[in-house]
Amino acid sequence: MSFQLSSEYTLKGDQEAAVEQLVRSLEAGNRHQTLLGVTGSGKTFTAANVVATLNRPTLVISHNKTLAAQLYSEFKQFFPKNAVEYFVSYFDYYQPEAYIPRTDTYIEKDSSINEEIERLRLSATSSLLSRRDVIVVASVSCIYGLGSPEDYANMVCNVFKGQPLSRELFLAKLVDMLYERNDLALTRGRFRVRGDVVEVHPAIADEEAIRVEFFGDEVDLVTCFDPLTGTPIEALDRYTFFPAKQFVTPYEKMRRALTAIRTELDERIVWFEANHKLLEAQRIKMRTEFDLEMLQEMGFCSGIENYSRHLSGREPGSRPYTLLDFFPKDFFLIIDESHATIPQIGGMYEGDRSRKTTLVEYGFRLPSALDNRPLNFPEFMEMTNQALYISATPADFEVQNSVVGNTSYIPHARDRIGQEETEPVLLPMLTGRSSGQLDVHTPGSRLVVQQIIRPTGLLDPRITIRPLKNQIDETIELCRGRSEKGERVLITTLTKRTAEDLTDYLRDVGLKVRYLHSEIDAIERVEILRSLRAGDFDILVGINLLREGLDLPEVSLVCILDADKEGFLRSQTSLIQTAGRAARHVNGEVVLFADVITESIQRLVAITEFRRARQTEYNEQHGITPKSVRRAVQESLHTMLRGKQLEESIVRESGGDFDLTEVLRELEEEMQLAAANLEYERAALLRDQILELKNGTGLVKIEPKKRPLKYTRPGRGPARSRKK
Repeated sequence: MSFQLSSEYTLKGDQEAAVEQLVRSLEAGNRHQTLLGVTGSGKTFTAANVVATLNRPTLVISHNKTLAAQLYSEFKQFFPKNAVEYFVSYFDYYQPEAYIPRTDTYIEKDSSINEEIERLRLSATSSLLSRRDVIVVASVSCIYGLGSPEDYANMVCNVFKGQPLSRELFLAKLVDMLYERNDLALTRGRFRVRGDVVEVHPAIADEEAIRVEFFGDEVDLVTCFDPLTGTPIEALDRYTFFPAKQFVTPYEKMRRALTAIRTELDERIVWFEANHKLLEAQRIKMRTEFDLEMLQEMGFCSGIENYSRHLSGREPGSRPYTLLDFFPKDFFLIIDESHATIPQIGGMYEGDRSRKTTLVEYGFRLPSALDNRPLNFPEFMEMTNQALYISATPADFEVQNSVVGNTSYIPHARDRIGQEETEPVLLPMLTGRSSGQLDVHTPGSRLVVQQIIRPTGLLDPRITIRPLKNQIDETIELCRGRSEKGERVLITTLTKRTAEDLTDYLRDVGLKVRYLHSEIDAIERVEILRSLRAGDFDILVGINLLREGLDLPEVSLVCILDADKEGFLRSQTSLIQTAGRAARHVNGEVVLFADVITESIQRLVAITEFRRARQTEYNEQHGITPKSVRRAVQESLHTMLRGKQLEESIVRESGGDFDLTEVLRELEEEMQLAAANLEYERAALLRDQILELKNGTGLVKIEPKKRPLKYTRPGRGPARSRKK
């Protein structure tokens, strides 16, 4: 199978040269290459063309779910005939298991699994085992432990017409694959039996189920049908059933694992007792024996991932199996927004280990639970083959490693900007000279491909530097000027307190303004950004959230206060990313208030001048007149006909005589559709509105969130909440 790129777009500007250089570098065997692409230059389309040319299974990693969903949607459109999959954390809510010794507080694991995302994860692993034309768009959850790909593949069940297979053996295989029998409701991951007919709703399917009919000990007919109506869709020659869970273990391995877990338990009890930790010994005994009973009887238990080392037969201290193990050895890796994604990948391991070490020390988990962990960074790099880093502001790691002939990686790349040996590529990239044609065969050459021409013709925003004195008063005048033109303004500060105080001050002088920072929940952030675009207010004050991934075409001015306070929030990367928020408007401008021209400001100005000159030259050659990006404003999540206002209007207009069941049904259909389209913020809001409407009519009582639970008496197991 090969990738078939389908798009109405054609390669323009720097895209054609970027694709050609990246493909030549990859075909020459170079392991690391970087695509430096400015905001709005079509980096995703460039990456899609590279994938189509290479024709290899591809993993795309993004640093958050929202951007991953956006990439998934774009690649789906580019490759409609190929398998484009989505692999992110399937928890809508996740509270990891933890223990706080200082207050003797045990926090039980609590989570809410999104069934649609779980289906997409299973679809990703099954596609990787059955075909090569696969693109998986993932978050950093792809470096967390999964079951063994070998066990997963061995548990696959193939069924075809005329196959010698008894009904009893087929049912036993379904149970081994962790399918549940339910003769009443046929939902995903379940099966039902009606005489010689077995109906299965595969774990990876959405709206289709499979009916297997037997004649004696032979498969007589395999049919795909609608699980809701039972109507046949088509007859099949064969069908492959994949496991219903990602942690599946054959019986022989499970039997050996139970023995190994019990041996480790006995050793741990002896160690605790020898060190006079009787409470911990009692605790680990009760918890583990309960899990052993569940594994023996059900083949599954809560927290089964903590026994993954035993279940997969790995050695102590060895790395876990992850999504990367499901890929073939020659897979291609793309890391989007690499300046943010790579540090996130490197930071997962230590935080996870710190929490689990405490659980092990106090008898909540066996030491083998430490081997259920994310990959550390050296392990991740060891498992990758050829990689493409994509960013408008690549960090030192990406640049230093993107070298011809570099078959490994530099684990601690230091900033050597300005040194003679890095001048050919680093200085063009950072101070504004053209790098020219890259030499992908000469060892030592830098593989940093620049894509700075926007097909839309838009230029980088103008940079203006003003003194710190009277920066607030000048900001007010600038904001008023833009508001009168119907344009929007972003203002960045250094602290949350400053953002809130400045918002109050600007509101007092008559400006329509709001603030945005990390203490505002995700759904409200989406609503604030929507309101800014819709013109409900003109000015948004923020700190670090006004950076990559923010698409606000109406913003024409970015004011950066205290721009000369060199540090994380005023680094070169932060300044470039923040300035890019005004790059979608034809009147884009960035005003920096600074008394000292720092090195970061110098680089921002140099890069901007170089890019503006290149874009202007391109526009003149091709007769392009820059125009602001136009995009429809998303309808408000809070006013989508639902919630309190809907409830009140229905009651008021009908005098209490209305069909609440029909209203709730429509709301639930919208919620499920939003979840299927990966619009998680909208789906979550609709869910809350459904509960609010039910609560207001007395149909359901919403319980407050449970608090962390404590041990009250030694020797007892952890207190557990009773779930409704």
